Amino acid sequence: MVTVSRRGFSVGAGALAVSTFAIGKARAAEFTYKYANNLPISHPMNVRAQEAAAKIKEETGGRFELQVYPSSQLGSDTDTLGQIRSGAVDFFTLSGLILSTFVPAASINGVGFAFKDYDTVWKAMDGKLGEYVRAEIAKSRSIFAFDKIWDNGFRQITSSNKPIATPADLVNFKIRVPPSPLWTSMFKAFGSAPTSINFNEVYSALQSKVVDGQENPLAIVSTAKLYEVQSYCSLTNHMWDGFWFLANRRNWEALPENIRQVVTKNINAAAVAERADVVKLNDTVQADLTAKGMKFNTVDPTPFRDKLKSAGFYSEWKGKYGDTAWTMLEAAAGSLG
Repeated sequence: MVTVSRRGFSVGAGALAVSTFAIGKARAAEFTYKYANNLPISHPMNVRAQEAAAKIKEETGGRFELQVYPSSQLGSDTDTLGQIRSGAVDFFTLSGLILSTFVPAASINGVGFAFKDYDTVWKAMDGKLGEYVRAEIAKSRSIFAFDKIWDNGFRQITSSNKPIATPADLVNFKIRVPPSPLWTSMFKAFGSAPTSINFNEVYSALQSKVVDGQENPLAIVSTAKLYEVQSYCSLTNHMWDGFWFLANRRNWEALPENIRQVVTKNINAAAVAERADVVKLNDTVQADLTAKGMKFNTVDPTPFRDKLKSAGFYSEWKGKYGDTAWTMLEAAAGSLG
């Protein structure tokens, strides 16, 4: 929500999340905007967002202040999606797969086993496919997405009771998935028992054995300390996931054009820097997680992809996304059958 000429910030748990540079001796900002996300403060996304906030405040002469609320402190993903649509929150980074509950096309980057590497990802998401998805988000009229999608990473499957080596290991496997039709559809195609749980409840769900496993990029397995409640990590790379940096359109358009330019420049630059951070973190985090007791195994993606083909997963989702979007996906990723 927009706060104009407000000094300081509200008292309460959320106040603790506000970046430290929001406190200072300078006069109150003319525009104070809230940015919410679901990741721990130590994740590269929050580190780069806080750096961007500091630069924005400096470059606008203190007129614009971006307050950062990490770790779902303003609500779960689904709650905050409602808040960004209404304008109660000004900015929100959200996985396209969860955003798809509002903008169906937004989940297309998560099609199972579509992207083989980061070069393929950025060819698509910085190219025509990303442009197409942003246009679909803009059609909502209440929100829009900045040009550069932030990296969440390739997702891996963790488990408390067994490694996942073949599609057969996923049969009847109780796995947490985010609240998104694409995730549920994919794991049902494998014969799993997917359960939709918001990220802020994942640790407790694993700890209490509501589910046996979950799937997330290694950086999140590390920063959210999921290794404390999971023993195995299977390097499936089954989907790539990113975060669209979303803005409430009405609140955004209330800003002067020169401030919007500064915010846009710094947010997009922060996204590119965060991408490199995640790659570096993934290069080291497996060794760190191994030292903490996690057991890793590598996975051949071919039988998993073949299983999705035979289950009709690709043909089903091609029909849902439509030929235009699917052609853009295959132009970057190759034929999915």
